[in-house]
Amino acid sequence: MDAWEVNDLIAQRAELGERYLDFFESAELSLGMYRLGAGEIDPQQPHTEDEIYYIVRGRGQISVSGEDCPVHPGSVVFVAAGDVHRFHSIEEDLEMLVVFAPPRRSRA
Repeated sequence: MDAWEVNDLIAQRAELGERYLDFFESAELSLGMYRLGAGEIDPQQPHTEDEIYYIVRGRGQISVSGEDCPVHPGSVVFVAAGDVHRFHSIEEDLEMLVVFAPPRRSRA
């Protein structure tokens, strides 16, 4: 069995000094932790995989294909492959669990 504690993953990502931490990959999906600080610009470009964001901490908004939605702890957002999306108006540091299917960067 694979199991993780979110707080441990957040600490591991922080120790590495990276915005994104890949922590699991199978043939069908991958998991990561993503962080954006308050007021920060989200540098994302559209992905070639579907993804789901689960907001663990923080507050802000996400724009997906021109539609804005507020996010806060407990929010879940689906972004289809190829959709233009970006977090913005980040009021409190965002910590997010990200699910990619198929795995992140598996489609060229």
